[in-house]
Amino acid sequence: MVKKSNKNIFFFTIFSISLILDILSKYLINLFQPNFKVLPFFAIVFIKNEGAGFGLFRGQFLFLTIVSILFLGIIAYYYKKIENNKLLLTSISLACAGALGNLIDRISRGFVIDFLDLFYNNFHWPAFNIADVSLVSGMVLYIIYSYKEEKKENKDKKKRKK
Repeated sequence: MVKKSNKNIFFFTIFSISLILDILSKYLINLFQPNFKVLPFFAIVFIKNEGAGFGLFRGQFLFLTIVSILFLGIIAYYYKKIENNKLLLTSISLACAGALGNLIDRISRGFVIDFLDLFYNNFHWPAFNIADVSLVSGMVLYIIYSYKEEKKENKDKKKRKK
């Protein structure tokens, strides 16, 4: 549990670190446009992604922009009502940083820079970036939070029945 007075600091610290890492990494990737193997299964590359993950919604600039803005707007609107829970705040701050990082790219460049490339033999995972990692991590943490909350509610219901 996070004190109410520290809720904003906690949220915006995680949000800011994630967003700054994303912006800085994309700036450097755009500047140097690398293409090299780091490990036998991992490379740093420069890819212009005009869609979303896995090549979905390619060329759907307006749709992806609106979805990102709506997501961020909904979180901003409900922010005061968000429970002071570290796991929940971490999940939402990461998801927001990821959404905003890719939104900034999409609006400023017309595409998103992806540069983390995983592969093994003929299997090739679509390239991604720090914003994607933040967004997916935030969603996974939110699922974990939801599971824990549901478990706690079921436990409380059983106690009340006794």
